[in-house]
Amino acid sequence: MESLSCNSETIPIHVLHRVPSGNGPYVRAKYAQIVEKDPEAAIIWFWEAINARDRIDSAIKDMAMVMKQMNRAEEGIQIIKSFRTLCPQNSQESLDNLLMDLYKKCGKVDEQIAMLKRKLKRIFIGETFNGKPTKVARSHGKKFQVSVKQETSRLLGNLGWAYMQKANYIAAEVVYRKAQMVDPDSNKALNLCQCLIKQGRREEAASILDDIILGRFPGFDDEKSRKRVEQLASELKESDPILLSLDFEDDFIETLQRWANPVKSKRLPIFEEISQYTDEIITC
Repeated sequence: MESLSCNSETIPIHVLHRVPSGNGPYVRAKYAQIVEKDPEAAIIWFWEAINARDRIDSAIKDMAMVMKQMNRAEEGIQIIKSFRTLCPQNSQESLDNLLMDLYKKCGKVDEQIAMLKRKLKRIFIGETFNGKPTKVARSHGKKFQVSVKQETSRLLGNLGWAYMQKANYIAAEVVYRKAQMVDPDSNKALNLCQCLIKQGRREEAASILDDIILGRFPGFDDEKSRKRVEQLASELKESDPILLSLDFEDDFIETLQRWANPVKSKRLPIFEEISQYTDEIITC
C-alpha cells in the first residue's frame, strides 16, 4: 500500500483511509470499497477473500453490505445463508443482525418474524447473555451496554411492528403488551394504540393515548412523538368499531397470552422476571 507525506511525516494509506493493512484479498477488497469507491471491484475481491478464508466473517458481512448499497440485497441474503457456517460462533449474532437489515430492505416480513422469534428464544434459554444481566452491543461503530430487559423489549417491539406490516393487529397487540410489561416506552405505546384503533377498540386506544400525553411512558418528549399523537387522535375520531377474527398464527397468540408457571431455575432473577410472561413464545 502507498503512503502520503503530510507535515514532514509519512502517513500509511491504510491509516489515512482507515482500511486494514496488508496485501491479502480482504485488504484489497476494503481498499477498492473505501479508497477507490469501486463496489464491483470490491465484491470481486471479497469473493477472493472468502475462497481464501481470509478474514472470512468480515468478508461475508462487508460484501453483503456492499450488495445492499447496490440494491442487490437478495444476493446479500444468499451470501450470508450460504457461507455463515464457515464463520466462528461469535460472528453469528452480527450475521443475524445484518440478515434482518437485508430482510427489511427486501420487504421479507415473514423472514423477519421468524428471525425475531429465534432471537427471543436464545435470550429466554440464556444463550445470548450467557447468564449475565447485560452484554456489549454495537451500533454505528459504537459499543454500549444493553440489558436483558432492554433487548427483550426491543425485539418484542420489532416483532410487533412486523405483525403490523402484515395487518395482523391482534398478534401485534399481544406482542406490544408484553413488550410494555418488560420495558415500557412511548413509541411502543403509540404502536399499541394504533393496533387498537385498527381493531375498532376506541375506548382502549383513547385510554392509552391519554397515558402517553400525561407522560406516563418515557420517551414522549420529541416532536416526532407529539406529531404521531396528533395523527392517532385524528384517526381515533374517524375510526369505526370493527370485528376482527384471528386470520393466522392463532397458536402463537394463544401461547404468548398464557402465563408460564413459576419454576425453580438457576437463571438470574431477571430471566425469571421476563419468563413470567414470555417463556411460552419459544415453543412457537
